[in-house]
Amino acid sequence: MEEKELSKVYNPKDVEEKIYETWQENGYFHAEVDNSKKPFTIVMPPPNITGKLHMGHALDETMQDIIIRFKRMQGYNALWVPGTDHASIATEAKISEQLRKEGINKDEMTREEFLNRAWAWKEEYGGNIVSQIKKLGSSCDWSRQRFTLDEGCTKAVREFFVRLYEKGLIYKGERLINWCPKCKTSISDSEVEFEEKDGHFWHIKYKIENSDECLTVATTRPETMFGDVALAVNPNDERYQKYVGKNVIIPVVGRVIPVIADEYVDIEVGTGVLKITPAHDPNDFEVGARHNLPILNVMNDDATMNENAGEYEGLDRYAARKKLVENLKIGGYLSQIKDIKHNVGTCYRCSSVVEPRISNQWFVKMKDLAKPAIECVKSGTTSFIPERFSKIYYHWLENIKDWCISRQLWWGHRIPVWYCDDCGHMNVSRDDVKKCEKCSSENIHQDEDTLDTWFSSGLWPFSVLGWPEKTPELDYFYPTNVLVTGYDIIFFWVVKMVFSSLAMTDHEPFKNILIHGLVRDSQGRKMSKSLGNGVDPLEIIEKYGADALRFSLMMGNSPGNDLRFFNEKVESCRNFANKIWNAARFVHMNIDGKDISGNLPENMSITDRWIVSRLSKMAKEVTECLEKFELGVAAQKLYDFIWDEFCDWYIEFSKISGDKNVLLWTVKNILALLHPFMPFITEEIWQSFPHEGETLMLCHYPEYNENLTDESAEESVKILVSVIKSVRNMRREKSVPHGKKIALYIETENSNYESILNENSDILTRLAGLKSVSISRKFDVPQSITIINDFVKIYVPIDDIVDRAEETVRLQKERESTLKQLEQVENRLKDEKFISRAPQKIIDGAKENAETLRQKLKKIEQSIEDLK
Repeated sequence: MEEKELSKVYNPKDVEEKIYETWQENGYFHAEVDNSKKPFTIVMPPPNITGKLHMGHALDETMQDIIIRFKRMQGYNALWVPGTDHASIATEAKISEQLRKEGINKDEMTREEFLNRAWAWKEEYGGNIVSQIKKLGSSCDWSRQRFTLDEGCTKAVREFFVRLYEKGLIYKGERLINWCPKCKTSISDSEVEFEEKDGHFWHIKYKIENSDECLTVATTRPETMFGDVALAVNPNDERYQKYVGKNVIIPVVGRVIPVIADEYVDIEVGTGVLKITPAHDPNDFEVGARHNLPILNVMNDDATMNENAGEYEGLDRYAARKKLVENLKIGGYLSQIKDIKHNVGTCYRCSSVVEPRISNQWFVKMKDLAKPAIECVKSGTTSFIPERFSKIYYHWLENIKDWCISRQLWWGHRIPVWYCDDCGHMNVSRDDVKKCEKCSSENIHQDEDTLDTWFSSGLWPFSVLGWPEKTPELDYFYPTNVLVTGYDIIFFWVVKMVFSSLAMTDHEPFKNILIHGLVRDSQGRKMSKSLGNGVDPLEIIEKYGADALRFSLMMGNSPGNDLRFFNEKVESCRNFANKIWNAARFVHMNIDGKDISGNLPENMSITDRWIVSRLSKMAKEVTECLEKFELGVAAQKLYDFIWDEFCDWYIEFSKISGDKNVLLWTVKNILALLHPFMPFITEEIWQSFPHEGETLMLCHYPEYNENLTDESAEESVKILVSVIKSVRNMRREKSVPHGKKIALYIETENSNYESILNENSDILTRLAGLKSVSISRKFDVPQSITIINDFVKIYVPIDDIVDRAEETVRLQKERESTLKQLEQVENRLKDEKFISRAPQKIIDGAKENAETLRQKLKKIEQSIEDLK
């Protein structure tokens, strides 16, 4: 490509979209099977089609893009597969809401009519999140973009279902499941989020049949008592042993139920008596199963009370609770109400309180699938980064229950099961069934339910590469190398991908799982609509550019830890981009119109040898960090090197001495090192310099070269910089005018230091603002300021720094002003009224102020004495 001219000011809006289009049009993101290269694969965690880019996405995509760009530049055949998730519950809710606004009731539509609307919605809005991800600079292979409801994923889902069914790992049965009354569907255990809420323990008296005695039960959900089928006590609880086998009467309801003994009951908790409601509590369900108790459901699917609740039928569960508690009080059945805080299960999508509900659903048997998934991580085949997150993974798998996979929704993968209306046979098939495999009847119908969204996204790492077909891509790019994801979906998604991959492909889905934290606001709070503290990444990109946002999300970022977002941090990174741009313009001023190749010359100045050595080492350090996925550390190292060593020091050195080929070589290598982090600005600048190849993103990532290491040059420049810094600090402290030249006497007994300083006295003179510099083993410089640093002793004659008469007058005035302030503060501290009435914080502040003024006065008087 031809060289470009850099504008005076860097404007991301002029650059980013244009560069991204060029990358895409030229196919730079695309990867094909190439056995001559080593593959490196990432699959993007598919964002929901209902989604809008938020800071969590921005962090996630940036981390993946840094890794894939780095690996691509290292020479790997790097593939990053993008895609989106159909998100059953979220999308169906969004479309139903749109229908309501149009005055259409979903319940009055056919399934086909609703799905037509859903697909139309997906076509119109489902691509929004993709175009937003592109604005970040994500170098995904968009030609391989997938959707969890596309034809290939549908084929994979059916294959997975049928294989598990044939192995006896999928079954249908009545079980207690989590039911969301708002979404009107079952949800799995991993989709239930627990929130601490205020609640009550209602102590309710159940009268013993044919007796005046009562047993008292403490419950948080009195409205479920319509479904009570027993009271339970611990068989070892001497308080209640005599009641086992007797009956009690449910208050208000009037129904008679038995008292049973079961070791599940904790003697120490509550009253030691439990009401057993198998249809509405998972533990009660287990107790009920052990004692062959009936199951009595008392709620409809919208959490209103059903016919088993008698006069409460039709009431919302909370309205029924309120009315029932009132009637319990009136009847004398309520002995006590205790206020408590307890964890309540809520739907992860709509936050409604979940109801345990008995229902006929499809389940996956999990124990046999969980074992190899646990071993996969324990053996080190797959590793968590940081390792501590494996504890969440183990805890979930070691305590796993059967997975409820059916959902009462229309949008999603429909369960591939067809029922024969004539013989009752259940046909489980990979393909659509036209007639019953048992009796050949065509009078069949498909199961109405869809599969849990995580059932399909759990197949993502291998289904996007062609599974169940044995494709060249699957053979070459799988298993993938790293999954980048947040800690909040380890049990939602990571667990499912590992056991699904092992069960279907006999391989782990990925070698590494890189966990990142949440992006929080500047106060450390989670970003949410209710707090109004969300930050729109697109607005940040519009204002500061994608590179500034990307780099700000990496600075200070460490795996697994939450990150605080500050606008000031993005501004700082925008300033960093401007610094690089201005440095590049300086390089152009020095090389344009000259025969500069950018190749390192044989003979180089000490400062040239220094920057070349430092850059080589920086390449090593950054590469090591990226290999260990320490992206935040790598970003900080690059920032410090580019800003401090290259811009602040080497550019200044190059104005005095040095080869312009070294200047060009250095800046081009810096652009390559920085490219994975800030791809747009680095590409734009790289294109402006003489170059080989079409794009920076396909250049080789800089590597450490031992032959370029020069410890002597590094030590020499360290000494020069220390002297220059010492003099500059002194000038700043003494308010020496910038243009005022001073004499410098440098004392050192180290002959090597003496040689270095003598050989580079021109650098000292220019950069420290000197009129002369003398270096020797011993000096006697009367009436001078002495500076001692890590290497040498420096003398600066006072007359070179200030006009003694003027400075003495200025200091005398400052002394008088300081004395006056100190007198006022001390008088205040002597005032008994002030001491007796003022808050201690104010008094302490006054004392601190007085001490500060005393120290200031001491320094002023010392300065006056020095001038004499």
